[in-house]
Amino acid sequence: MKLNDEEQDILAGKQGPVPQKALQHQIMVGDFFGAADFVPVTQAHIMADTESLGEAGVQWLEALAAEKNGRRRVRIPTITDPRGTDFAKAAFLRHTKAMLTLEERAIAAFVKLGVLMTNTCINYQTVQPATRNEHVAYGDTGVVIYSNSVCGARSNFEGGPSALAAGLTGRTPRYGFHLPDCRRATLHVRVEYTPATLNEWGALGGVIGRLAGNYWAVPVIEGIEGAPGSDALKHFGAAMASFGSTALYHLVGLTPEASRYADVAPAGLPTHRVTRADIEALQQSYHVTDEVDVVVFSAPQLSLLELREVAALCEGRQFKVPLLAITSPQVKPDCDRMGYTEIIETAGGTVLSGMCFYQSYAREMADAHGWKRLATNSAKLVNILGGYGYQPMIASMQACVEAAATGKLK
Repeated sequence: MKLNDEEQDILAGKQGPVPQKALQHQIMVGDFFGAADFVPVTQAHIMADTESLGEAGVQWLEALAAEKNGRRRVRIPTITDPRGTDFAKAAFLRHTKAMLTLEERAIAAFVKLGVLMTNTCINYQTVQPATRNEHVAYGDTGVVIYSNSVCGARSNFEGGPSALAAGLTGRTPRYGFHLPDCRRATLHVRVEYTPATLNEWGALGGVIGRLAGNYWAVPVIEGIEGAPGSDALKHFGAAMASFGSTALYHLVGLTPEASRYADVAPAGLPTHRVTRADIEALQQSYHVTDEVDVVVFSAPQLSLLELREVAALCEGRQFKVPLLAITSPQVKPDCDRMGYTEIIETAGGTVLSGMCFYQSYAREMADAHGWKRLATNSAKLVNILGGYGYQPMIASMQACVEAAATGKLK
């Protein structure tokens, strides 16, 4: 890779061993992907839940944070994805002392490194959305696809060490979706039904993700009626990324790079048609039983508007099975202040903050509580949780709340 003078100084250790190690890591990533040089970035977002980090990962973070020589703090705004627990509800979640201690150690190390503990996967709704053409280094797949597609920013899926390295150096290898040519569409999708609910938006994203099938595929999509809201596009993109590893899509006439089809698409792209039946078939494929052990609204974290809708559906009910509504630390205080938390929890639900269900020891929680049959309105969550031993089912928010009250998903 071609290095400028500052990068050569970092590599030579002139700013200390922490930036040096970060740049060494980035050069290996850049060499692997054929990057010619680095691109400056203005924000970084780290995925680093302790279930994935483990003891070795936390020790690595602690070693960086303990370095006394040179600069060890991040040089651009660097935020975090959801954590591995909600400390205020850890007893309810049955997270063990070992889990909590590992989480506390990771947080302490991040704080020493200057990382902002935002603990959110919806930073584009809560902290500071990336802007068009802004080069960033984001990790969470839902964050990346939303920022690339809806905001028009520039990011690859950055692994945890790579995102932290970008925070420490203020740059990332220039490859993939930082390059204009990689942002051109590779397949054409014509949608014949515009979803009406968030679960349908997620299911549509899942169908298109399966059609795309790999990280470098970029769908250009026509046929969507109206202008979908932020929550709809949140579920749509998160599911597309989960089912297809997709990092970027274009909605003709809606997303910033695709005012017209020709703006993003070469002639002769293969065309796929997606019908309402395709969306319903994906959802029905997960409906394996009517019995429900737990209802979870998570992945992505809920916005204030989603929590308002959950609260309205919960009012006057009493749940037979647990209902978990998971949001960000930025949204939770407003949820409390506006009375939504009280309504949900009076019905027997639990509002959780700063975590994400599948990144928070989901298998251990299932074993501790006897949870197996799970209902959710998140297509991303159902795609993931089978690997954690659950039987996940997708349905509308209304049907999920009804299932919490009756123990059955209709």
